[in-house]
Amino acid sequence: MDIRDRTHPIQTARHARGAALMVALVFMLLLAILALGAMRTALLQEKMVGAVRNQQLASMGAESALREAEFRLWSASMRGQPVICGRQGLGGCYSHVAGQPNPIVRGFVDARGWTTAGATTYRTLDLAAAAQDTARLAANPVALVEDLGVETPPGLGPAHESGASGANAGPRSTDKHLYRITARSTGGNANSIRTVQTTFAAKSN
Repeated sequence: MDIRDRTHPIQTARHARGAALMVALVFMLLLAILALGAMRTALLQEKMVGAVRNQQLASMGAESALREAEFRLWSASMRGQPVICGRQGLGGCYSHVAGQPNPIVRGFVDARGWTTAGATTYRTLDLAAAAQDTARLAANPVALVEDLGVETPPGLGPAHESGASGANAGPRSTDKHLYRITARSTGGNANSIRTVQTTFAAKSN
């Protein structure tokens, strides 16, 4: 009698369905891993873009405060008003003495975090309350001015600007002082801070 091994068709179908289910689960697991990786990459890129945006906002805010301080010095000199620290309502201005650093100035320039001590707040526009969220700063920019003294190098005598461009002739001509301006600004949040610095010449007397 011939005895042959016969596989029941129902049992074969069950094995096939079980193998297909395992393959599908493996593919789903791989897709889930790929999706998580893509989400993490997207979130990281979004954070990087946000950080760059905040730094750009901080840079623009600091530049705005810098230009406002320059305009205050320039406009005062154009009106014939002497611009000396402590006069003409020029707030946040300090005289620079070589070898004797001003603690207020050093504290403002060297501060790691946000500080407004000793500085003048940007007044042209309230950037901390901007209508557009994308342009709003965490705080209004600030600027501090240092009077570095007469721009004429030592040893050249009392004569300065003269002739048609000077207010007076010869030694009585106006003196120009150099001013060092340091401006600080936040970005969209207080963790992004930018500091910029420049020198500006303006009539002092």
